[in-house]
Amino acid sequence: MTKRPPAEQLDLAISTLLARPQQRPASRRNPNVAKLLTLVGPLRELPHPEFKVRLKTDLQRRIAMNQASSSARTAKPLKFRRENFPNIAPYFLVNNAPKFINFLVGAFSGAERVRVPRADGSIMHAEVAIGNSVIELGDANEQYPQRIMTTHLYVTDADATYATALAAGATPVYAPTDDHPSGDHWGEAKDPFGNTWYIATRRSRVAGPEGFLTVQPYLHLRDAHNMIPFIEAAFGAHTTGLHKSPDGKVLHATIEIAGATIEIDEARGEVQPTQSYLHIYVPDTDVVYAQAIASGAKGDKPPYTAPYGDRAATITDPCGNTWFLATYLGPEPNSPRSR
Repeated sequence: MTKRPPAEQLDLAISTLLARPQQRPASRRNPNVAKLLTLVGPLRELPHPEFKVRLKTDLQRRIAMNQASSSARTAKPLKFRRENFPNIAPYFLVNNAPKFINFLVGAFSGAERVRVPRADGSIMHAEVAIGNSVIELGDANEQYPQRIMTTHLYVTDADATYATALAAGATPVYAPTDDHPSGDHWGEAKDPFGNTWYIATRRSRVAGPEGFLTVQPYLHLRDAHNMIPFIEAAFGAHTTGLHKSPDGKVLHATIEIAGATIEIDEARGEVQPTQSYLHIYVPDTDVVYAQAIASGAKGDKPPYTAPYGDRAATITDPCGNTWFLATYLGPEPNSPRSR
């Protein structure tokens, strides 16, 4: 009798074993075939075809129910920002907020558009429009003390704005120059509260998704390269214009989050790390809050529906910056803001 080749022996043995599981395989087989047959045993325990059908049907039903529930729970209006709020707003908490408002109005042709006082006369919340953007502020308190922050302003005439900032009480660092590494006409000044303002006129051709926003928060960080993957994971952000030194330090990066931008770099020399307060509108506060926590942020205040019409939450990122998250839910009632 002609001896079957090993492949044919294996095929016949598997068919026999699956059809008659109680029958022992023939002992006179190729040793390699015998080894392979040890893998066949678990195959006999596979679910019955009817079970597979029931399982598939049940899973499909559960997925459909979860998708419907998720859609009902997370559906958000397409317009997730408040009107005239295109940027990520630096949120200044200072001692003597009225004086800071006066500075913003005088230095940068700001227009005060919201002021919410507390019973003691201090300012709970205020907004000043500068160009096409917004700066928010309030009086510092024990929970949110004053922080020294850095903000980048893109203006039509950096020289004129620099001059008005000095006239309003800012201290000069250097006048706008064309020699800045960015290629922009760029100067620097410090306000009476110690905050740094980069005042620039665009000469480069790289614009953000909504054009050139007037106000951009600027974060000087320790280990800035670690901040980029955090922001990308937490906010679904996109990093553009990333420039690094030969040793891997971030010299400058622009990060776009939901159509608005911030800038970061590695703190070095006289420029020390700072921690900022930032107010950002996102498509879904609950989702971003969960992503941020999963990416290493600390949850300061879980998502809640605020009386002023936003779905809000607060986190602190691994570098110590505080982010006030918000999703616009609809027209604002006449209720004071709270932070």
